[in-house]
Amino acid sequence: MLDTAPLQDAYHALIDAAATVANADDPSPAPPDGEWNADQILAHVSLVSAATIAAVADVAAGANTTYDNRIALDAWTIDQTIAHAGGNAGLRDRIRSQAAALCSLAAGAALSDAELGTLVPARLLSNDTLLIDQPLPLRDIVTGLAEAELPGHTKQLLALLPDQAPAETTR
Repeated sequence: MLDTAPLQDAYHALIDAAATVANADDPSPAPPDGEWNADQILAHVSLVSAATIAAVADVAAGANTTYDNRIALDAWTIDQTIAHAGGNAGLRDRIRSQAAALCSLAAGAALSDAELGTLVPARLLSNDTLLIDQPLPLRDIVTGLAEAELPGHTKQLLALLPDQAPAETTR
């Protein structure tokens, strides 16, 4: 059994930060050099969330799966995700729905402890740096969103607000 409360909290914080940035006096604050704007951050999070949902669903279905975030770093894919979602508000709605789906799939009796312990071949990059290239328990992939991925992008979003310090790179 996986407690998804921290994941729900991390998604809520990210969505609240995105709404704060969208409602700021400067609706399109420029990111620091080499960083993403708010829509690009949200598209990346949406793609990562979709990949996580797919991995969780595959394990629940008894299928082989992998977890690889490279597509969520691809500029063309990010731009297409923004366009398909209809921009910032659509991305926030999409992420809100993905959060609900992921938390439902990963919580309670949906997955056993054995399934959460399933080793999933994982490859994770950040700013062209390989962070992980080894099997990870599915549980760690899901909790990694709550502990690192979502909080990092929440900080990155908030750094887009006027008078904020530059965000730490979290791509």
